[in-house]
Amino acid sequence: MTAHEKLFGRRELLLVSAAGAAGAAATAVWAAPKAGAATARGGQRAPVVRALERAAHPLRSTDPGGRTTDLRALGEMAGDAEVAGLGEATHGSHEFFAMKERVFRHLVEEKGFTTFALEMSWTAGLRIDEYLQGGEGTARQVAEETLAGSPWEREEFVSLIAWMREHNRRHPRRRVRFMGDDIGAPKLGDRIFDRVTSYVREARPGALPRLVASYRDLRPLDDIFAYLGKPLAERRRNAVAAQRALELVTAARGADGEAYAWAVQHARNIAQTFAFAAVDVTDPASVTAAEHLRDRAMADNVAWWHRRTGGKVLLSAHNGHVGFLSTHPRMYPKTQGSYLRDALGRKYLAIGFTFAGGSFLTKDTSLGGDWTKITVPPATRGMNEHTLDQVRHRDYYVDLRTAPPTARAWLDTARPTYDAGSVFEPDPLPTLALGRAYDVLIHLHRVREAEKL
Repeated sequence: MTAHEKLFGRRELLLVSAAGAAGAAATAVWAAPKAGAATARGGQRAPVVRALERAAHPLRSTDPGGRTTDLRALGEMAGDAEVAGLGEATHGSHEFFAMKERVFRHLVEEKGFTTFALEMSWTAGLRIDEYLQGGEGTARQVAEETLAGSPWEREEFVSLIAWMREHNRRHPRRRVRFMGDDIGAPKLGDRIFDRVTSYVREARPGALPRLVASYRDLRPLDDIFAYLGKPLAERRRNAVAAQRALELVTAARGADGEAYAWAVQHARNIAQTFAFAAVDVTDPASVTAAEHLRDRAMADNVAWWHRRTGGKVLLSAHNGHVGFLSTHPRMYPKTQGSYLRDALGRKYLAIGFTFAGGSFLTKDTSLGGDWTKITVPPATRGMNEHTLDQVRHRDYYVDLRTAPPTARAWLDTARPTYDAGSVFEPDPLPTLALGRAYDVLIHLHRVREAEKL
């Protein structure tokens, strides 16, 4: 979910008029098996489609459970990657969410991955991780507590959390973990402040009064959206105070290096959140700078976690955050994926998702509102997904780095594509060059809306 979509919106949602007769016709098409691939003159299959088909690996299923032999080639594509970004073209599709659990299970069992990182607040991620390590509650209770109001408040994520908890019960020496890599939206809460002050109280008590004073007007930050309504001057003063607190904590190195590292990271997330929230929502340049800051912060948090835990990470976020390009480059000049490639080189792998039609959840407005179902028709000629969907396999994946030259030229050209965050803008559709945005692409024929709790 882009922070601009979360906080500022772009334009009023234009619903695709597929709900009437056109929608009924589209549903009939989706319900039927895929027809033969597109042909050129004389009945010959288009060269690009033939090239993609040679490189494609069919998927047995997107749902977790059962055999995973169809994912072996994906594991080989991951190679020795330490962080694998797995995107989503929408924030509300069952197949994207379910496939993430399926891929994560495979990477845990076959490639030694240990962490599932999600585009959600750092503090909410800590709560889920505590549950996975034996904390109280149930997977559903924890999901309701930490994911409420987000696009991930879905049955698919209850399933993921439950599987991770059960894995840790069965394999106590090969435990998996959960992290939130984002700023503190929709809230930071009070507990993260307590973690920081508790550390300073023990390690450097003389610095505690100054730390408490710096945090006095900041905590607990229970609603960042309401906070953005405060005067800009006040929010900027608070950002300075949060940065001053981070510097105090950084200087308070104690004997326990592990406790120090975590305290600094908690203080850093607080500072990141207040720096982002100092945005001037009336100034496009300030909004772009805030988005830039957020993607950099998310990348820094993932890289920190990877260094600190020493484990491999599957990073789940919107396509525009895991890839190297955004469909809105003016708003997102550099993505989290680009920062991770800078930090990790080829140890970072970007996997994008496309879909050729179906239903997903979105909102009419970025601020407030409910997640509701909309349906888009099958991709039309000229869209990326129209050509991708001509490959014989219903669902498949392809390594874009080794695609045949004919496909490579097509992949490196920007075309309209389905892309939805909190809101969906079908007119006009954004454009993206898939081959320059991702290392690997997973294409799905059809998606349906994710399942509400």
